[in-house]
Amino acid sequence: MQVQIARIGKPHGIKGEVTVQVLTDAPGNRFVPGVELTVEPATLGPLTVVSARWNKDILLLAFEGVSTRNRAEELRGGKLFVDSDEVEDDDEGWYEHELVGLQARVGSEVVGIVSALNTMPVQDLLIITNGAGEEILVPFVDEIVPEVNVANGYVLLTPPEGLFTVNSDPAANVPEEQGAE
Repeated sequence: MQVQIARIGKPHGIKGEVTVQVLTDAPGNRFVPGVELTVEPATLGPLTVVSARWNKDILLLAFEGVSTRNRAEELRGGKLFVDSDEVEDDDEGWYEHELVGLQARVGSEVVGIVSALNTMPVQDLLIITNGAGEEILVPFVDEIVPEVNVANGYVLLTPPEGLFTVNSDPAANVPEEQGAE
């Protein structure tokens, strides 16, 4: 299975380098010279990394055959993937494809289904879709998601009070005697 590790941003300079939004926790292992990356859309690649360097907090990549700013601009928005068989397994993390579809449980109660993983710079967010079709953003941290059990098909949540009602329809949260006039 293909795992997305980056999204190509704007060109940097005039020699074909591009900025990338990094979506992997190990960029030093993924973006080394000689590594061939699958690209979506497929018409853009595959791309072979020639160089990778950091400019402040932004990763800049150069690829074989991309030597001008115009060619780099054509890559903008492309998604970079590696085969998950090539990625070393660790017990510290999960990929989105492993999480999507898992039941979200609070105790033994199913409160929704994991519909996506939103990878953010500071912390990731699980997107849980409840029975009403509403999306709840849950910080993917040990304190709130203490257990991920892919084999048994669930994530266990210990959400702070109000997490599942904070974005709900306010009228639905008003007790009947207060809402009726």
